[in-house]
Amino acid sequence: MKKILIPLLLIGATCCGAKANAQEVFKKKGYQVTFINKDAAFSTELKDKLIKTFFEVYPKLAKEYNKNTSKKVTFVIDTAYDGVAATGNDTVVFSAKYMTKHPGDIDVVTHEVMHIVQAYGNSVGPGWLTEGIADYVRFKFGVDNAGAKWALPAFKSTQNYDNAYRITARFLVWTEKNFKPGLVKELDKQLRDHTYTNDSWKNLTGKTVDELWAAYAANPAI
Repeated sequence: MKKILIPLLLIGATCCGAKANAQEVFKKKGYQVTFINKDAAFSTELKDKLIKTFFEVYPKLAKEYNKNTSKKVTFVIDTAYDGVAATGNDTVVFSAKYMTKHPGDIDVVTHEVMHIVQAYGNSVGPGWLTEGIADYVRFKFGVDNAGAKWALPAFKSTQNYDNAYRITARFLVWTEKNFKPGLVKELDKQLRDHTYTNDSWKNLTGKTVDELWAAYAANPAI
């Protein structure tokens, strides 16, 4: 989802009740998530699922992509946020309304915490690739995409590689399968190191991104 920078006003002490502005801290195997709930009606069961997903997924993403990623993350359940979720400054803000309406979509966590792992800063890389990698990671590491009825979309001739999110993610899956295993890990590192250029695709696969897309469009099976 779109990354934003959000100043946080931490109100209330650590507690265990379903209380607006309640703050709880959870730690496991060197990682920590601070959970700030601004919705008194938010489901405790759903909160537990979000936290469980964090501890299941985040260490794997850190190991795979960025061992120097932050060990401390904050989750905020926000009644005022109208999107799905947004990430900035090691903080993920979830829409209370969206998550309550879609309690099975727990792999919103997987996509959003990948943005923390990415840590591209003021990268020269394109936003469509950043979001495509995050959805690729959701596809690969998601704990219950099926439960959310979330899947990569079928190819359509109206699509393009820079459509971002799932469309780009599917293209990345195909390119790894057909041209360069480990491509996403390489691109992710270049984006974080600020060494990514338009030539990265050709240097890594032997083809430009446009040439890869043409080949993908001709035979998009994954």
